[in-house]
Amino acid sequence: MGKISKKEMKDIAEERIERLFVMAEKKFLLDSSLSDRYVELARKIGMKYNVSIPKKYRMRFCNSCKSYLYPGKSCSVRLNSVHKRIVVKCSSCGNIRRFPYG
Repeated sequence: MGKISKKEMKDIAEERIERLFVMAEKKFLLDSSLSDRYVELARKIGMKYNVSIPKKYRMRFCNSCKSYLYPGKSCSVRLNSVHKRIVVKCSSCGNIRRFPYG
């Protein structure tokens, strides 16, 4: 067997990150602490292999307490039509994140 190239390692890391976030979403209603652990593992993989987490998944965890955000359960989602923003408030720590839309 030959050595794995850096490109292949990054591709594998991206697949694992995506798989962990999919599993976190599936398992959240059964065990939210398990979902938080999946997010932690995905972040560690990203840091180890210098791979950024895709934007669709970056919006799914709290930057402050690193817990998985499930709309209606672990966070509240509001639309601010004046400033054209999506406002996400974490239920665990109260951290507020704002994302532009439109």
